[in-house]
Amino acid sequence: MTDQPMEPTPNPFDALGGGGFDMNALLQQAQQMQEQLMSAQASLAESEVEGTVAGGAVTVRVNGTGDLLGVQIRAGEIDGNDADELADLGDMIVAAWRDAKARADALANEKLGPLTGGLGGGGLGGPPAPGGPLGFGG
Repeated sequence: MTDQPMEPTPNPFDALGGGGFDMNALLQQAQQMQEQLMSAQASLAESEVEGTVAGGAVTVRVNGTGDLLGVQIRAGEIDGNDADELADLGDMIVAAWRDAKARADALANEKLGPLTGGLGGGGLGGPPAPGGPLGFGG
């Protein structure tokens, strides 16, 4: 070992125009983005969307995050004593839920898209999460 002083390591950001790198500014920006994202997610949870099938015979309500809030079946549409009609009712509820979920996903894309920069549910440019932008259901 020698007693010569070590040369300082050059700042890699000098090649980008100098001025250094402000880690505090980056952290502050990340915190602001996180707060905006949390606010948008809270807004989604409070939003409601509907999905319908068979001309409104079955209507399903979900919130913006995809949670099922209610199912409405119009009176007189289904004979509760007919096994085939009850099976059809199950299919209609599923179809109405899928319609509502597609609307919830579109709402999520609208509210979260500008904040996530098109990263999708997979983040960092990965594929979208199964079931939509928030990864619900499928």
